[in-house]
Amino acid sequence: MSELAEIKDNFVTQWGALGSQWGINRTMAMIHALLLVSPKPLTTDEIMAELSISRGNANTNLRDLVSWGLIRQVILKGERKDHYEAEKDTWKIFCIVARERKRRETEPASQVLKDCIDRSKDLKSAEAKELHKQLTSLNDFVTLANTIMEKVASREQSSLLPKILKVLS
Repeated sequence: MSELAEIKDNFVTQWGALGSQWGINRTMAMIHALLLVSPKPLTTDEIMAELSISRGNANTNLRDLVSWGLIRQVILKGERKDHYEAEKDTWKIFCIVARERKRRETEPASQVLKDCIDRSKDLKSAEAKELHKQLTSLNDFVTLANTIMEKVASREQSSLLPKILKVLS
């Protein structure tokens, strides 16, 4: 195996492991990584061969990646098979992931918190008041996180990056 192939294989494997820590299944993350570093669009068969995965597994994860907006199906002139390519702009990838995580994770968490806050607000015991206070504090944080993710995901990198760097310095 060439040095380039080893580096590519290591990246795909490690991205898969990271993806599972971020709440994305390993195969989905590996397909994304493979397409991210591929210089050309790949077919389902090429993805299956490269990652040693089944057609069903490949198709399910490709469909999910397309629905997230991280990859897109492309048609190549003279080809009958579908090809896939990844969004390669790092800022756009970040925005897509932030938007999807907000929609799938923090918004539902906020709904649960709001429901629990509403149900606990009229309870009178000291324990209930403490629970209500803690739930409200958690919801305030989740709401702030949602607002930040929405603002970040809706901005162009060029306008936001200087502000982020200023805050971090």
